[in-house]
Amino acid sequence: MSQADVDRFVEEIVEPRFPEGFTIWRARGEWRGGSEEVVILEIVHPAHLRLDRSVQEIAQEYRRRFRQEAVLRVTMPARMELER
Repeated sequence: MSQADVDRFVEEIVEPRFPEGFTIWRARGEWRGGSEEVVILEIVHPAHLRLDRSVQEIAQEYRRRFRQEAVLRVTMPARMELER
């Protein structure tokens, strides 16, 4: 996938669901004995069923659009503070 493909995905799929913000970066990962490029999307949000569904929708569309066998999702509690 090209950077333009990732940018389009973020613009069309991620930004509308999380306009408050998120972090995204690219890395290399290992999956079933092979190395591949991965996109890491970090979203910090309050626990809410609607937001959880939005994350699921993003993962499903990423898997479909980029023909991925699986998408790893990690969920953990966090303390959120924005220092200004």
